[in-house]
Amino acid sequence: MGDIGLFYGSSTCYTEIAAEKICAAIKLITSGSVTVDMHDIDKQPLSLANDYNWLILGIPTWDYGELQEHWEASWDYLDTIDWRGKVVALYGLGDQDGYPEWFLDGLGYLWSKITGLGATSIGFWPTEGYRHTSSEALTEDQRFFVGLALDEDTEFELSDQRIDTWCRQILLEFRESSHTVGPHAKRSPTNPD
Repeated sequence: MGDIGLFYGSSTCYTEIAAEKICAAIKLITSGSVTVDMHDIDKQPLSLANDYNWLILGIPTWDYGELQEHWEASWDYLDTIDWRGKVVALYGLGDQDGYPEWFLDGLGYLWSKITGLGATSIGFWPTEGYRHTSSEALTEDQRFFVGLALDEDTEFELSDQRIDTWCRQILLEFRESSHTVGPHAKRSPTNPD
């Protein structure tokens, strides 16, 4: 079993490709000392998340702020996982030009769900440079997304650098969380526990 469990839902392969890039980046950054197990939630049960203390969850947003089909089908299973003591980084995919009013809403819904169940959240990402009008995935001060924001529709050329930068960030935050994991996450990048 790896150090980190990465669970994703993907209908058009973009969230899966991002998962593969995240795994590759973590392997490269850590020279292979940190391992990541990928789990497609359409093929593997979410109950496997119970085996990990460090998790990465990937979710795209569909159309007008809707959950991706595999996440929607698995939504109630999130309640069966003991999220207390788990440190979770999230990434989301959306189309900020085609759906600017619902950009990354699925990411925000997932964040609210798991932190409400006791998970500690890390990996907040700055909103600077994005062109959206609203999002359910924003921190209270609206300066950060609650996870990595990827737009493969209009900013695919920025994704690799964003993934690399975010992976370096979450690796530090995972290590720091080993010493200070609080019972609930807050929507504040300066106080993730």
